[in-house]
Amino acid sequence: MRNLLQKYSQTAGLIGAAILLAGLIRYSIEEVWGKVNLGMVIAGGVVLLLSLILNLGNARTSLQSRSGKGTANLTGLLLAVIAILVAVNYLGYRYHKRFDLTAEGLYTLSDQTRKTLAGLKTDISILHFDKTDNQQLTDQMKEFKSLSRRINFQRIDPQEKPDLARKYSVRQMGETLVIAGDRIERPTATTEQDLVNALMKVTREQLKSICFLTGHGEKEMAGADAEGYQSMDKALQRENYVTRAINLVSENRVPAECSVLVIAGPRKAPFPQEEKMIEDYLREAGKVLLLLDPETDPGMAALLKDWNLQVRNDTVVDASGVGRLFGTGPAVPLVSEYATHPITRDMRGTATFFPLARSIGKIEESNSNQVITELLKTSEQSWGETELVAGEARFDEGKDQKGPVTLGVTATRTVGEKEARLVVIGDSDFADNNYARLAGNGDLFLNTVNWLAQEEDLISIRPKSPTNRTVTMTSSQQRTFFLFIVLLMPLAAIGSGAYIWWKRR
Repeated sequence: MRNLLQKYSQTAGLIGAAILLAGLIRYSIEEVWGKVNLGMVIAGGVVLLLSLILNLGNARTSLQSRSGKGTANLTGLLLAVIAILVAVNYLGYRYHKRFDLTAEGLYTLSDQTRKTLAGLKTDISILHFDKTDNQQLTDQMKEFKSLSRRINFQRIDPQEKPDLARKYSVRQMGETLVIAGDRIERPTATTEQDLVNALMKVTREQLKSICFLTGHGEKEMAGADAEGYQSMDKALQRENYVTRAINLVSENRVPAECSVLVIAGPRKAPFPQEEKMIEDYLREAGKVLLLLDPETDPGMAALLKDWNLQVRNDTVVDASGVGRLFGTGPAVPLVSEYATHPITRDMRGTATFFPLARSIGKIEESNSNQVITELLKTSEQSWGETELVAGEARFDEGKDQKGPVTLGVTATRTVGEKEARLVVIGDSDFADNNYARLAGNGDLFLNTVNWLAQEEDLISIRPKSPTNRTVTMTSSQQRTFFLFIVLLMPLAAIGSGAYIWWKRR
């Protein structure tokens, strides 16, 4: 009878150990004890303990034998390995560290997100209504919460809590709400950029307007062609600006709601009265971004002279050869080193490209009320070519501006208790649909607008999109690939194996 009891107790011990292990695994997955997990762990532990007590005598006798000692050593080794694994997993959970090996850093929060979260001054609730857990969103929320204690994330099953679903007018599964006080945003997706945009919308007091000047051949704000600014227009809207096109002839002034006036690549000079409107706007502490291409007459000479600046009548040539590494030529100067300025403080190690650019110069006139910063400069192997004939360029001492050449400047001027800001860049193509995604071009444009709009907390390097690495092959390449990979390589492996077998037979 006693032997039978010990036999059954051994089987019960194995079952108890299995139940205990299952309870621990369920807890590690759900991260919540609950009644089921806790009950399994307690029940399994009790059964396992009773089994050990009942079989204590047999265990003592078995350990005294030679085979028993070997079993004990093996058991001790297994327990030591398990203890090490438990310790490693605990340390990994306690000191969480992730490594993002993607080329674009797709799984690393961007500088923009970090700054937005660090600057939160109000509590934010992010509610995700769904029956099942969205693991990607959950992981992202852990990253958000690690950067700001003001973030509170909850997944809510609308069927279990219909009162909350009715309160927030939730109509479908998977809906996400970003809430700050009585302000609610409903992002259509749960990507990092969508959630950060929603955060900024519920925390901003008001949305600022970015006005694009029209009527002089400027780049179209919503233009979808290669030379249009549609990509930057959408990027500005994602950063919660209101964008609009204005015509000074019909407006008769720069509208007061314009936080920044963008003049992107005018091909013709504005009328004198229009230029005066822009001057008056700056005198009232306005903010202007001038993007002036070479081989055009954009006017603005009087306005720039008033700010101790001038645009030279040249085309910048970069003979350093660095552009070839990026698939560009000498007519596309590259800038990789920047002046110390809020616009470029996060762009170290990031290059920007300026297709067909002109140089910007300073007029040496003292003005204690003004600060000029030469923001963008080319390499020493570049110059401002004044006689570009049939696509050929040669540096002429005394005529051409020797490098490094300034492509962009910022200027500030105190107006009472406010500050007027002006940025002049000798190129508008760098931010069009064709070039905005190249290296740091888009970031430079958006950072410039953020600085002009006095939204310095938005200046950053933004989340990147995944690179398309689709391999496209012609019909001939596909046949060659099939022939070598699918047919010849397996046949060669089989043939070599057969030959070795035959030799050793």
